[in-house]
Amino acid sequence: MAIEEPDYKVLSRSDDYEIRSYPAFNVAEVELPGSSGSVDNQAFRILAGYIFGKNRSRSRIGTSGSLEASIDNESIKMAMTAPVMSADSDVGDDNTVIAFVMERKFSLDELPEPIDSRIKLRRLPPRVMAVQKYSGRWTPENFLEHKDSLLQALQRDGISTRGPAILARYNSPFTPWFLRRNEVMIQIEPD
Repeated sequence: MAIEEPDYKVLSRSDDYEIRSYPAFNVAEVELPGSSGSVDNQAFRILAGYIFGKNRSRSRIGTSGSLEASIDNESIKMAMTAPVMSADSDVGDDNTVIAFVMERKFSLDELPEPIDSRIKLRRLPPRVMAVQKYSGRWTPENFLEHKDSLLQALQRDGISTRGPAILARYNSPFTPWFLRRNEVMIQIEPD
């Protein structure tokens, strides 16, 4: 079963990374106190609950596949997408933001309202990202090793970055560690 991923266009490739252009897309995110490794499971459960029906639906999928207005507060289930993204909070505290990418078929206004007030729905703007792929376990050490490698390669190539590094995970926790697709993503300054 194919899992939907955000669209992107590869602008360039090097031995160490790709430069990708992403159009705007929607995410459901939760910000929790603590480091990524310590809050991942809690955040995942919160967000998974939202996409699997713990929401106040303002719309539902009709039998034709089109969205129809809903007059009740039925919940709807949404498909799992990839990647699950995590990053340190932009506000400089010790919080971590975990985000699920939402299905393209839903506009921001069509996404059901979360029941859990910790979940925020937002549209990420178009951006250009430097991305380094790797496999392996989701440990802070593995992420930091690849983040440092990407930052060194970008510095070597004279590319400026902005914002925190993001860990993008594309597989379920049941995928063997050596088959997992992970990425470190960092927004770069446009030329």
